[in-house]
Amino acid sequence: MRALRFSRFGDPDVLHVTDVPDPVARHHCEAVVAVRSASVNPSDLKNVAGRMEGTTLPRTPGRDFSGVVVDGPPEWAGVEVWGTGGDIGFSRDGSHAEYLTIPTTALARKPERLSFEEASVVGVNFVVGWLGAVEAARLAAWESLAVFGVSGGVGGAVAQIGRALGARVIGIDRVQPADDTPAASSIDAFVALGGDPQDVGAQVERLTAGKGADVVYDAVGGVTTPAALASLAHHGRLVVISSVGTRTAEIDLVDLYHNETRILGCDSRRLDAAQSGARLDLLRPFFDRGSFRPLPVTGRYGLENGKGAYVALANGTRGRVVICP
Repeated sequence: MRALRFSRFGDPDVLHVTDVPDPVARHHCEAVVAVRSASVNPSDLKNVAGRMEGTTLPRTPGRDFSGVVVDGPPEWAGVEVWGTGGDIGFSRDGSHAEYLTIPTTALARKPERLSFEEASVVGVNFVVGWLGAVEAARLAAWESLAVFGVSGGVGGAVAQIGRALGARVIGIDRVQPADDTPAASSIDAFVALGGDPQDVGAQVERLTAGKGADVVYDAVGGVTTPAALASLAHHGRLVVISSVGTRTAEIDLVDLYHNETRILGCDSRRLDAAQSGARLDLLRPFFDRGSFRPLPVTGRYGLENGKGAYVALANGTRGRVVICP
């Protein structure tokens, strides 16, 4: 089979398409999936650049995928599946290839409503969104949710999760979500992210009758941390999943304990393919009934031009980029 590979870290030029042995499922503990579509995530780009921990070389990158089971347990033969995982593309070969081997415990049926391309761009964004908003912060229907980075992949997923749970959703970003994106129809209000953190916090307070947001999901982190903290209500929960621009943040500890703030770190890399598949099974009904929608796919590449997909992402292409082997 053909696969996109890298044997050293660097920019997308280190990627090359090569022939590798066809995978074979071992016993009944593995399945082989013919990959129909695989998205390229920012973490894939960071992985190739050597900015992610735990990657062993040489490696086929790619976390998210959708496809058809072609080898493995008989009951799964021909079933359309989707998946992701913090091990896929890092400690085990990833989805930017014609075939992918995963544990049978990671098999998850693809929503019938979604095409292969649409299903392949869900994984990382919605799994970490669910992990932070539902499992960590325990967002409730009567609460308010402020989403930093709402125009991005994770932010757009979190906004939809908040809307489905019945929360009041406030989107925060430098650029307002485009009208044709799911995030645009999932937020109740939008706050432009400027240079003054206190101004952002004041706008969130105004939109929540002076209370502040019960949950702030910061899908950016680092440069946005002061504004995120300023936006919290008393007893508010701050979800942190990344750090842009700086790894450190100055926090007024007196304000922190007076506000009884809780800061919750969430790392989707800690979830392997099987643990991620269990979350996708929880998400599937929302997609099947149309409550959740993936971000639009704006870039499609064949495997032979897989490097081009990485370059497009590095150049800031809006929307989702997929490789279709």
